[in-house]
Amino acid sequence: MPEPSALDRVREICLALPEVTERPSHGAPTWFVRDQKTFVQAWIDGHHGNEFPHLWCAAPPGLQDELIEADPDAFFRPPYVGHRGWIGIRLDRDLPWDEIEDLCHEAFRTIAPPALVRLMGEGAE
Repeated sequence: MPEPSALDRVREICLALPEVTERPSHGAPTWFVRDQKTFVQAWIDGHHGNEFPHLWCAAPPGLQDELIEADPDAFFRPPYVGHRGWIGIRLDRDLPWDEIEDLCHEAFRTIAPPALVRLMGEGAE
């Protein structure tokens, strides 16, 4: 069986979370909490000068700076949403998928209401 694509893996991670839907936004696959609030967006073919596959993920205050400082080859400040603390995650840098999953879960926790965060499975804590 072929290895799942990066988009398939991100889709699986995000859609496993409570009350998450997917639809295109600005031409990219995007995941929403309760079909309203974006928490992850995938730019598989690149976007606005970042011509590499990557994600934009919501993040709590301080995480963006922490990740970029620790590994500037894997993380970046994305256009449009970076000023709000969102993190850009390069998908061409061999980050472990459990780390990408953790960041997608953190994005969900940043955006979702507390009642939905409490519904997350133990593996998503």
